[in-house]
Amino acid sequence: MGSQGPDIDRTAFTEPISTERGTAMIARDELLNTFRRIASEVAEKEIPLPTETTPISDLGIDSLGMLEIVGSMEREFQIQIPDDQLVGISTVAQLVDLVQKRTDKVA
Repeated sequence: MGSQGPDIDRTAFTEPISTERGTAMIARDELLNTFRRIASEVAEKEIPLPTETTPISDLGIDSLGMLEIVGSMEREFQIQIPDDQLVGISTVAQLVDLVQKRTDKVA
């Protein structure tokens, strides 16, 4: 953890990557790992890294849990996701795409 060589552990990042212009585009694998970590906390069980086509409901996450995940991701990446954009989100990829688009707008 003390070395900053090319082999940085992306799962150790808990804050957005900052640049002079704001938050940098977040790598997709970092978003997936963050989703898995937060989903594991919400589900109160370890969730393996899902595929992007995995339905969120298949992970044991209900609609209230989904809102908890979204709220945590908003805080983690310092973004806001309007409620109307959550309608129809059912897979990991759809949620990751939405978070990635919102982080891109912050940059």
